[in-house]
Order: sequence, then C-alpha cells, then structure tokens
Amino acid sequence: MLFAALKLAHVLAVVVWIGGMVFAHFFLRPAVLKLEPPQRIRLMHGALQRFFAAVLVAIVVILASGLWMIGRVAKESVQAGLGFNMPLNWTIMATLGIVMMAIFGHIRFALFKRLSKAVAVSDWAAGGAALASIRTWVSINLAMGVVIIAITMLMV
Repeated sequence: MLFAALKLAHVLAVVVWIGGMVFAHFFLRPAVLKLEPPQRIRLMHGALQRFFAAVLVAIVVILASGLWMIGRVAKESVQAGLGFNMPLNWTIMATLGIVMMAIFGHIRFALFKRLSKAVAVSDWAAGGAALASIRTWVSINLAMGVVIIAITMLMV
C-alpha cells in the first residue's frame, strides 16, 4: 500500500511539473502576448513565481518517492537472494530527471532572479530578455520530460 501511495505521489508531482510547463508554454504565454510589456511581464512574473514554488515541492516529492521506490525494490531483491540491476528505463528516468532538476535550478535561481530584478525596477527590456531565456530552458525541460514519460511508458 505504501509503495502504491508513493508511486501515486510521484506521478502526481510529475503531472504538476510537466503539465504546468505545457500550460505556461502553450496557453498562458500566447494569451499574454496581447498585453503591453509592463502588464505581460508582471503577470508572467507572478504566475511563474507561484508555479516555481509548486515545482520545488514537486521536485522534493519526486526525489523522495523515487529514491524510496528504487530502494525498496533493491532491498526486496537482495533479501530474496537476487542481485539488483536497476532497469534501463529507471536509469534513464532518474538520470534525465536529475538533469531536469538542475535545469530548473538554473531557471529558478538565476533566470527568475533576473526577471524579478527587472520587474522591481520596471526594466521591461531586461524582463523580456529574462522571460525569453526562461522560455528556452523550459522548452528543453519540457522536451526532456516528454522523453522520460515516453521511455517510461514504452519500455517494459
């Protein structure tokens, strides 16, 4: 039961992260392009601030649940007298997931910091540049997230 609950938490955290990137990239951003730069950049800053807080929580849940599930399977294998070799799809998922987390760290703690400074001083050109950089890295993370999901679902 605990394994199933952790797997559910893991998947829901992934849904929040990947789904949020899809929403922001394909729905929110195109809609706010109709606004003038001061309103657009302030709105995106506020939305990203809330989203990034949720992603930080999601990352903690993903890491904790993922490590626990891998550890549990490894422990059960060893206790049964078998060796534990992590499946290839788990290895790919974990590796790309860590890369995604590192990219998110760059987005949140470097690029978003630039955006926040630009909003604070009403420097809309710098804010637009920061948003463009964020969009590029979010696109990379989104693509990697889709690859992880595809590999996880298609490799059995």
